[in-house]
Amino acid sequence: MRRRPALLAGTLLGAVLLGGCLEEGNSTDVRIIETTPDTTPLPATPTGSGSDSPSPSATASTSTAPARAPRLLETVATGLEVPWGLDFLPDGDAVVTERDSGRVLLLRGEQHRVVVAGTVEERVAQGEAGLLGVAVSPDFEDDRMLYLYVSTAEDNRVVRARLRGMRLGETEPVLTGIPNGFIHDGGRLLFGPDGHLYVSTGDAGEPSRAPDPDSLGGKILRITTDGEPAPGNPRPESPVFSSGHRNVQGLAFVGDRLWASEFGDSTADELNRIDGGEDHGWPAVEGVGEQDAYVDPQVTWPTGEASPSGLALAGGHLWLGALQGERLWRVEVDDQGRRAGEATAYLVGEHGRLRTVAEAPDGSLWVTTSNRDGRGSPGAEDDKILRIRP
Repeated sequence: MRRRPALLAGTLLGAVLLGGCLEEGNSTDVRIIETTPDTTPLPATPTGSGSDSPSPSATASTSTAPARAPRLLETVATGLEVPWGLDFLPDGDAVVTERDSGRVLLLRGEQHRVVVAGTVEERVAQGEAGLLGVAVSPDFEDDRMLYLYVSTAEDNRVVRARLRGMRLGETEPVLTGIPNGFIHDGGRLLFGPDGHLYVSTGDAGEPSRAPDPDSLGGKILRITTDGEPAPGNPRPESPVFSSGHRNVQGLAFVGDRLWASEFGDSTADELNRIDGGEDHGWPAVEGVGEQDAYVDPQVTWPTGEASPSGLALAGGHLWLGALQGERLWRVEVDDQGRRAGEATAYLVGEHGRLRTVAEAPDGSLWVTTSNRDGRGSPGAEDDKILRIRP
């Protein structure tokens, strides 16, 4: 995998050590920042750019357009240990997973008070593996379930656990047998508008897994909440939804169309529109191949400008966090999710490696840094969660 030192994030004022954590006492060094939040109204429900004419497979622009630039509203939390997964409960509280520690955190209320809900003990953290994605059940108010993607000693797997008050219950396997390794573990979870769970996996360092229909590696999977292949999958007996992926790190829906961000190898990182049953080319093709057997990406980047990880829709645009590229990419997309257009970079080098991007209930973006992941240069306050107006 590609490596380069990240820039130190800027110094932030007013850090206060947080107490009151569950199960792990006050041992956590997670802090919150006392700020005066920006009260400028946020965008209404995303409506899309309205354009249906952008050309697919476009190479991203590297310019940083000043118009309508996103604004940093506040730093939600600091002192985190490689925050990886991020989702929101129906009441607006956030759920955050830490890759290496295995902790599941709750960020509560307007002050984002951090509480350790529990630790996923079966996780084995090595390289890119550990406790990765999290998705809140679409029926959370009834079942109180959190779905987690975790690397164990045997495999990568999807598990679920019930949140009882502010405490995480025992984990229960949902889908096991996903290949794992030191690199390319995938790990993103997202419930779709159809109520099914979409799971991104990586090839775990063996590219031949990606096109293999019998392997769960190098795929996007689509399963029910009980881990069964979702109705309507390309092969009814299989959880595989799409194949030919190297390492998918971000998932987002535009309308009812799924989009995914993916690490390239040495030539091109990718943003793909995902339709069931398609092969996206890895390892035969990286980036645009123009071969009938494979689906080309909608947008590509030189590998030094991206390593795209988290992906979210907000304000009518797709937003990608870039690790090696140390920037936040905004991508034009039509409101039906058919085509992507121009990509514009923001926050270049300002906060180091950016991993997860999620839209909060108020329409803001929450963006996590990943400067403590072994490939960055962490500052005293890393890792952080930033709240940004898109």
